[in-house]
Amino acid sequence: MKTNQIERILEYIKKYGTITDKNARDDLGIQRLGARIYDLKKMGYDITDRWIAVKNRFGETVHIKQYTLLETVNENHYAGY
Repeated sequence: MKTNQIERILEYIKKYGTITDKNARDDLGIQRLGARIYDLKKMGYDITDRWIAVKNRFGETVHIKQYTLLETVNENHYAGY
C-alpha cells in the first residue's frame, strides 16, 4: 500500500513530536502542510500550532508554524474519511 500525505504526516509527528513546513517539504515531499493539517483537524485529530523563530539560509530570524498532535482519534474514523 502506498503511503499518502496524511499518513506520512501522522507518522512524522508521532516519531518526532512536531512538524513544520520545512520538515514537510524536506523530509516528506509535501508542499502544502497547512492544507493537510486542516484535513487532519477535520478528521478529528487534535492538532495545535505555534509560531517559532528559526534562522533562514541568510542567518536572518524568521517565524514559522510548528504543529503538534495533542491526541489521536479512533483509527476507524480515519478509514471513513
